[in-house]
Amino acid sequence: MSIAPSPVDLGAFRRAVGGPVLVPGDPGYDQARTPFYGGYDRHPAAVVRPADAAEVARVVTFARDTGAELAVRSGGHSNAGHSTTEGGIVLDLGAMKALEIDAPSRTAWAQTGLTAGEYTTATNQHGLGTGFGDSGSVGLGGITVGGGVGFLARKYGLTIDSLLAAEVVTADGQVRQVDEDSEPDLFWAIRGGGGNFGVVTRLRFRLQPVGMVMGGMLLLPATPEVVAGIVAESEAAPEELSVIANLMPAPPMPFVSEEWHGRLIVLAMLVWAGDLAEGARAVDRLRALAPPIADLVREMPYPQIYLPEEEGYRPTAIGRTLFLDSVDDATARMIVDRLESSDAAMRVTQLRVLGGAVARVPAAATAYAHRDRRIMANVAAFYTGPEDKAIRQAWVEEFAADLRQGDDAAYVNFLMDEGPERVRAAYPGATWQRLTEVKRRYDPDNLFRLNQNVPPAA
Repeated sequence: MSIAPSPVDLGAFRRAVGGPVLVPGDPGYDQARTPFYGGYDRHPAAVVRPADAAEVARVVTFARDTGAELAVRSGGHSNAGHSTTEGGIVLDLGAMKALEIDAPSRTAWAQTGLTAGEYTTATNQHGLGTGFGDSGSVGLGGITVGGGVGFLARKYGLTIDSLLAAEVVTADGQVRQVDEDSEPDLFWAIRGGGGNFGVVTRLRFRLQPVGMVMGGMLLLPATPEVVAGIVAESEAAPEELSVIANLMPAPPMPFVSEEWHGRLIVLAMLVWAGDLAEGARAVDRLRALAPPIADLVREMPYPQIYLPEEEGYRPTAIGRTLFLDSVDDATARMIVDRLESSDAAMRVTQLRVLGGAVARVPAAATAYAHRDRRIMANVAAFYTGPEDKAIRQAWVEEFAADLRQGDDAAYVNFLMDEGPERVRAAYPGATWQRLTEVKRRYDPDNLFRLNQNVPPAA
């Protein structure tokens, strides 16, 4: 559904919101309008940072009543640039960082402006945690409503598998408390259906025992044998082990010898959440694939798995996401050959072995329906300008097409701006129909459309 946005009456908006509003020319506006990823130079009419659900509801109501375009931002990590708008309103949840930890019951209520790193650092003080993704700066709201595939996935499932309840502001301006018993259709939809159904302002998570883990970076030569081997070992390992393998040119990191700079490596980020002695043995099986280029795997508090991010870093990249059934020798060789064929300063194939707790949840239980998929793959290339972007996009799309095995299924949180058919591919079978029906009930006019959009059922 294509909707022409209306201009924002800033005077009326300020009166409706009642809190601080940033507009062009204000100190801090340029920083506030800029999302995490580069390449999106948009100028919203206003950026507002509410403190609670009541203030969010006033912003939502204003946008609904006036036709203003509304971009909802939790951490600003939207690959498709949905965290900002040209001429509309950015509803930035970044000031909403309240966290209530109930360690005895192993639960926590978290506002969605918290980042994964902030939440994980706080809960780790109790030896507890919740699995998110592989970035500490991602906002809890965005990663959770898309599914959440990270370092604890095989052990404890997706982020949504630890979600017990949520507070959601819907398009009618109501603040709703949802869980399995209260508005269960909406609760089902926000577990994987993205930001289509409202603004999620608080989340209640189950906390898992995650104190010390065996984790860190293991760098190996990117030969076809190592690539196929690390996937095979990750699949065969106990589910306490989750591995995210990045095939990429070696950056000039201080712990990487100069002879390897720019050469293709496997940079594996891994976490073992279980008995540490057993974890050491599991990691040794990965080390045995080839002499490590660098080995930073050690016992650590879980929050240390999140790598520090450079202040002001705004990566520009083209990417495609897909699922694989296997990475055999031929597939591994093709991946290595394709990466070697590109002259992009940075190009990556990422492989995430799934299974374990992810696969034990029935496909229809949440809007993330890819429970039986074995491997998630992402192909990306960084670019430096419009002409370079076109070159890298062609390479990425051809590579992804040749890598694809069977169908076009996708993980919604890794989609870029790829069109409605790719959004449809994220929700197979009856999942799509059910999502459109929930959308019709809670957002019939598609107010929440700056996302990987599910239109309301006709």
